[in-house]
Amino acid sequence: MEKSKSFRTRIIGLRLTSEEYQQVENKCRQSTANKLSEYVRRILFEKPITFYQRNQSLDDFMAEMIRLRNELNSIGNNFNQSVKKLHTLDTIPEFRAWLMSAEMEKKVLLDKVTEIKNQINKIADKWLQ
Repeated sequence: MEKSKSFRTRIIGLRLTSEEYQQVENKCRQSTANKLSEYVRRILFEKPITFYQRNQSLDDFMAEMIRLRNELNSIGNNFNQSVKKLHTLDTIPEFRAWLMSAEMEKKVLLDKVTEIKNQINKIADKWLQ
């Protein structure tokens, strides 16, 4: 049997102070309700409301991971700058050998930095969903 659609056509006016409205809006943002009207209807009809919960230790962990990601970016940039500068010194044979080994080390370092950044991004994407 097909269920007929019922449209919401009736409006209830409600006046709130700025502070009251802010409280309702903040509570709505913490819930899984998509719209403020949906949240208010759930309250009015005493339907269950699901709220998001934040884990403070995980929040702290994510803040630290973000800091580390930024630091890794800086390290990679600094390393690139020093290698580029050393490339200008290719007239001395000792530096050529160093440059070759530094290029290999740079590749390993940048691969690891990319791997760490990808892991941090995966964790951040999971957490922020």
